[in-house]
Amino acid sequence: MLKVLTAAQMREVDRLTTERYGIPSILLMENAAHAVARVIIEKLGGSVKGKSILILCGPGNNGGDGAALARLLGLDGAFVDVVLLGCIKETRGDARTNFGVLCSEDFTFEDVYSSAFCELREVTSKDGWNSIQLQVLNAHVDVIVDAIFGTGLTRPLEIWVYNIIHEINFLNDDPQRKRLRIGVDIPSGLSADSGARLDIALEADVTVTFSAPKPGNILPGAVSYNGELVVAEIGSPDDLIEEQESQLYFAQASDAADWLEASKFTNASYKNKRGHALLIAGSKDYTGAAVLAGNAAIRSGCGLVTIATPESSRDGIVARVSPEVMVRGISQTPEGSAAEKAADEIKGFLKNVDAVAIGSGLSSKEDETKAFVRRVVVERRTSVVVDADGLTALSPWDVSAVAATGEASRDARPPEIILTPHEGEFKRLLGVEGDEAKEMLKDRVQAVRDFATKHNVLLVLKGERALIGCPDGRVVVNPTGNSGLGKAGNGDTLTGIIAGFVAQAVQMKIDIFETVVAAVYIAGMAGDVAEKKYGKRVMTASDVRDCLVEVFEELGEK
Repeated sequence: MLKVLTAAQMREVDRLTTERYGIPSILLMENAAHAVARVIIEKLGGSVKGKSILILCGPGNNGGDGAALARLLGLDGAFVDVVLLGCIKETRGDARTNFGVLCSEDFTFEDVYSSAFCELREVTSKDGWNSIQLQVLNAHVDVIVDAIFGTGLTRPLEIWVYNIIHEINFLNDDPQRKRLRIGVDIPSGLSADSGARLDIALEADVTVTFSAPKPGNILPGAVSYNGELVVAEIGSPDDLIEEQESQLYFAQASDAADWLEASKFTNASYKNKRGHALLIAGSKDYTGAAVLAGNAAIRSGCGLVTIATPESSRDGIVARVSPEVMVRGISQTPEGSAAEKAADEIKGFLKNVDAVAIGSGLSSKEDETKAFVRRVVVERRTSVVVDADGLTALSPWDVSAVAATGEASRDARPPEIILTPHEGEFKRLLGVEGDEAKEMLKDRVQAVRDFATKHNVLLVLKGERALIGCPDGRVVVNPTGNSGLGKAGNGDTLTGIIAGFVAQAVQMKIDIFETVVAAVYIAGMAGDVAEKKYGKRVMTASDVRDCLVEVFEELGEK
């Protein structure tokens, strides 16, 4: 997991890099320019020779990155135009040095300054932009680089700069005139710390950020403006990044690959060592949810999967679920006193169970379901995943009614409660609606952190960029997945994958939070594979489950 830093924290890392390690700040700027140049060269097929590149610069350090980039691309044979939105005399420090390399310090700006590297123009108004617009935004421009503001923007744009960014965005509406748009550190117009669009924001195809991602690179809403995100190392030592007091993290493929390595099959592997997941799921009218969850769980790699379901739905599930999944009927639930009997039966199943999931396809009769679900959660002996109607039964969340400790688990660890709500279910857990709910969810990261720490639960808030909250205050942003996962059944598939992963983790003594992070990442990655194979319109939850095979292989596990 990559630690996510605010703009101020990143500035502190840069300062300490120079102060403690003696690495000049000008070298960090040079390394940043090289990182962006490498991405552009890669995206253009290995060379920029003969390509036309427009670099928009501001007068600050982000513009200094752009000036250094112009020199590097010019040396590699590109035709480079630099437009400085400001004046050379406004630049300072390292930025001034790099602009000075492009043109001698004693030049007088009239229209354009040409050097061995590029052509450079100053623009300080809309009229100034209009005078060069047709020349620099002609049909032959291959790449447009946004090095205007970076992480320094904290207020809405001046109207003439707004108009420039609008025109850059509008250009790619014409499929015959597509340009590669590169953001340097963060697309101009976004808040680095919140990801909020301050007015308008440049729509980058690729954003190259440095040392660590910023909230504005990864949070929902900002993601579409960043495009593909590349986090480039430019020489800042890892220990300085780790020193920063951020509790926000960004999941990576390596997190999932490391988990697969930790839970890999060995010659001694057999079903009882791979974990046993119990899924309390299904009802007469919702057998499909239990089938989807059970099939996903058995594909996750755990050794045993059992579905506990009301007797009335047992035959329907047996007929459709994978034959490797065991199905056990329990007393019809919820139906008055049968709910208590069903809870007793479930308790009897738990002797050899490593993880429990409850909620997929349960009947939603309020009182009986609530009593049944709460008893299962309160009396748990191992980690419990709660989804769908299980969440409804526990809403609004009452920590006094749903104990955060449960009974002693077999290995003496407190058994975790893992909640997997979508936004509507999360509002019900919070017990809020309307304007109050809108206000609380304005900062989704903080809302997840507050809930997870207050109630001592692991919380997976589904939606664009799922968030995983830990009781210790950490929140992980998951980058995988797409809107095709918003169809019926994908929540049940995710529940099955998480339950299967947790069952394995309990057997193999792997951290449960890291396990949930890996499960969410892999489930989203399977959704991305399904999108490529079938498209969002056609892909189904069953397709996502089947694509786990390709995901495991891509992450290094045959």
